[in-house]
Amino acid sequence: MRILLVLAHPLPDSFAASVARTARQALEAAGHAVDLLDLYAENFDPRLSETERRGYFDVPYDSSAVAGIVDRLKAADGLVLVFPQWWFNFPAVLKGFFDRIFAPGVAFTHDAAGGRIVPQLTNIRLLYALTTTGSPWWLVRLYMGDPVRRLLKRGIAAFCSKRLNFRMLSLHDMDRATNAKRTAHLDRVRKLLSAIR
Repeated sequence: MRILLVLAHPLPDSFAASVARTARQALEAAGHAVDLLDLYAENFDPRLSETERRGYFDVPYDSSAVAGIVDRLKAADGLVLVFPQWWFNFPAVLKGFFDRIFAPGVAFTHDAAGGRIVPQLTNIRLLYALTTTGSPWWLVRLYMGDPVRRLLKRGIAAFCSKRLNFRMLSLHDMDRATNAKRTAHLDRVRKLLSAIR
């Protein structure tokens, strides 16, 4: 399987970068081809341009400004996202990735009436999110309602691919995580991704 591994963290020595390295090693050891897209290292511009927004309903939509990344997404069988949750949401660079790359004609099309979304990422069979939060699990899940999981599973995954395997693995309370807890999380990442067939 060909996996597009997307890292969204500005620090190359971050725990997210460690998660991405662990993910890549596990995937490659299991025989998968991995294409690492480090959004910061590749200077991805998350800002949707005026031209992109004005042409959002044009057929065909002009995604030429991000064609290289669109091609990488279309070549993938699976998508693994590695990112921290900040303010119970995606980092801005990852939100921009969705805004600019998961565009009409790439991730979906509009039906003839112009309303309903028709999934187009039929090549993507799995979407895994490997994430961290600074808050404890109960605050993220019970109080906030796990907004990132909902956005990924009910929004992006459901609207862009008809059938895919969605998984999300989070290390909560990251700001107080001990080395042992971080190591255990990396082991969980390794185990989860090693099982992909």
